[in-house]
Amino acid sequence: MSRNGNWDWTPGRKPLADVAGLRQQYRELLEMLPSPDGERFAALVVGEDGRMTAVVNGESWPETYERLWYLRFSAQGKLAGLAMNDYAWTVAVDGRTWDETFEFVWDPRFTADGLGIAALIKQDNRYAVALNGQPWPQLYDMVRDYCVSGDGERAAATVQVEPRKEADVEGFFAGTWSLAEQGERWDEKFINIWEPIYDATGRHIAAQVRTDIADYTIAVDGKVWDRLFGCVWRPCFRPDGGAVIAPVRTDGNWTLAADGEVIWPGRYAQLWQQRFSADGQRLAAVVATDFGRWTVAVDDRPWRRTFGEMVTAPTFVGDGKHIAAAVKDHDRWSIAVDGEAWDNDFDMVWEPVTQPGGSHVAVKAERGGRYLLVIDGRQVGPDYEMLWPHCFAPDGQSVLLRTVQDGKYVREVVPLAQLLG
Repeated sequence: MSRNGNWDWTPGRKPLADVAGLRQQYRELLEMLPSPDGERFAALVVGEDGRMTAVVNGESWPETYERLWYLRFSAQGKLAGLAMNDYAWTVAVDGRTWDETFEFVWDPRFTADGLGIAALIKQDNRYAVALNGQPWPQLYDMVRDYCVSGDGERAAATVQVEPRKEADVEGFFAGTWSLAEQGERWDEKFINIWEPIYDATGRHIAAQVRTDIADYTIAVDGKVWDRLFGCVWRPCFRPDGGAVIAPVRTDGNWTLAADGEVIWPGRYAQLWQQRFSADGQRLAAVVATDFGRWTVAVDDRPWRRTFGEMVTAPTFVGDGKHIAAAVKDHDRWSIAVDGEAWDNDFDMVWEPVTQPGGSHVAVKAERGGRYLLVIDGRQVGPDYEMLWPHCFAPDGQSVLLRTVQDGKYVREVVPLAQLLG
């Protein structure tokens, strides 16, 4: 079942929070966000005494904090934030803080099931990952990028494993970075390592690594590819858990490689943000066909049209036959589907959302400081004071909207046929 299959998809409007009233009730209102299902609306507020807390559907958390920031909802509707009292930081989840406190906490991430949460922590001037309040037993001189397995049981991070002295060039090139999982590090050391990712099973990890002054490759479970490249970008695993795919630079140009072997004959000025279709049969990436000319290549065939400023990561439309991406040209944003841009353009657009099993593409857009829902290039419905990313029902026949209208937060389910009119 889709993760939103048990949500309330009954058509209708639910006003759930008085945003204008919150602004009057508290000294400051700093952040606002709804839960994924739209049923809970949270606000980060500052009281007259300067202390901070969260208010959810009009009810405030029982505890207040000297500092509270970075509120985020999980897929299951849990609300978490980074909290500080008496110069000690921790994570607060639905108003209850972890038992452990730290010198600092940052970059919280919910597990895929939305039930657990991880964060980077600093303690005694050393660094690690904490998962559900439990820090790794081993701390490191530095922690940079990290990821959490899909089952929420493990976390892995790039860690500095050797101290670095000033001007110690020899020590730098001998390698000072590695990867640790649940605190246990790989035996291998690298000059640099970035952006680890788990596969779907949570048993394998891949990351970008630098092995020499100008040599880069991918390491999988601590073993580097046999072939080195002039540069690499973030890898991904095939959906079936097979090969690791990564953008690589070879002979001055970019292409895609699988397990160290080049798989796309095409060569590009740049290539990144590769994405597979859900069935793993199609592979798309953002490419530059020339300096400063961006587009999408699908199975190594670039769209004919290029854009001068930006193309975001490709999104496979629900039926898998089409591809959409946000594009920017001449300082205006739009959506391109299979290389053809919508006629309408906007001040800003967000990631396109596609209809399950269908062909409709919907996007949140901004124009003149107001927010719009746009489907297949046409604005549907009114402008909004605020609009959060929308969601299609599992059957693709309704859209969930989370908006602020006339000072009220409103959850609304609208039949697609009504929107398309």
